[in-house]
Amino acid sequence: MFDLHRLRLLRELKHRGTLAAVAAALSYAPSSVSQQLSQLEAEVGVPLLEPVGRRVRLTEQAEILVAHTEAVLERLERAEAEIADSLTELTGTLRIASFQTAALALVPIALDLLRELHPHLRVHVRHMEPEKALPALQARDFDLVLAEEYPGNPNPRPAELEQEDLLSDPLHLAPPGLADSPDTESPMAALRSLSGHPWVMEPEGTAARHWALTLCRNAGFEPDIRFETTDLLLHLRLVEQKHAAAFLPDLVWSGRHPTGALRRLPRGQRARRIFTVVRRGRGRHPAILACRDALHQAVALRSRRTSAERGD
Repeated sequence: MFDLHRLRLLRELKHRGTLAAVAAALSYAPSSVSQQLSQLEAEVGVPLLEPVGRRVRLTEQAEILVAHTEAVLERLERAEAEIADSLTELTGTLRIASFQTAALALVPIALDLLRELHPHLRVHVRHMEPEKALPALQARDFDLVLAEEYPGNPNPRPAELEQEDLLSDPLHLAPPGLADSPDTESPMAALRSLSGHPWVMEPEGTAARHWALTLCRNAGFEPDIRFETTDLLLHLRLVEQKHAAAFLPDLVWSGRHPTGALRRLPRGQRARRIFTVVRRGRGRHPAILACRDALHQAVALRSRRTSAERGD
């Protein structure tokens, strides 16, 4: 029988990449992690790690062990969920990672609902972009991640993670200053008309950047990107102060009415998908169910508030 603790260390190494990262995440000394993995190799009877420069990578046999470890941990997640479901009061800690606009527009409302219904549930929220949050979820740093997917840019769907749709968030073309003029141009013509303006976009390597670049290139131009940040409130401010054009989602206004005119995007590019992600086997945990329900209620409440403000 292999030692589960050592198997988890091997799994952590797969997800975190280095012995130092595993040691830091688990508050161990790197030498202790190395020793435990050496003992696991002795138990298994085959090499589990091989050097690659200054790093190590998992052997084929180690990958087999990690796959079985994932299955064992999934069953343990289910056991934890069943135990929590058998209790009369929801307690413990729920760790959430969320990208900025969802954290601003939806998470506070959900926290209000959770505090009212489950006062003994401790909720930790961290602002983190999905590109980093989803690997951290796999590494068990979080219990639930709020993530986004842009049109034509589907995310990888690891078998060990489960997704649940939350809302479709409309996307808009925002000209500098949000000039209040009739939206009579076709979406593609409106986009081309901004080819000579400075742009603000999210940094390279993000799904939002890839989507935005593709959209501009399909319109026949390379955008002049002068500002790069994941802070969409800064995107909005730069647009309002006439420093840049941008692509802005509805959530950036947190239910407030936009301060000026927006332009439509081409068909098939007009909304991003917002969803929650948990590890497989964790979805039936009462804390996850309560959080997802609160987020769905937050979406409905925000929609009603927005409609009332806009006079719909």
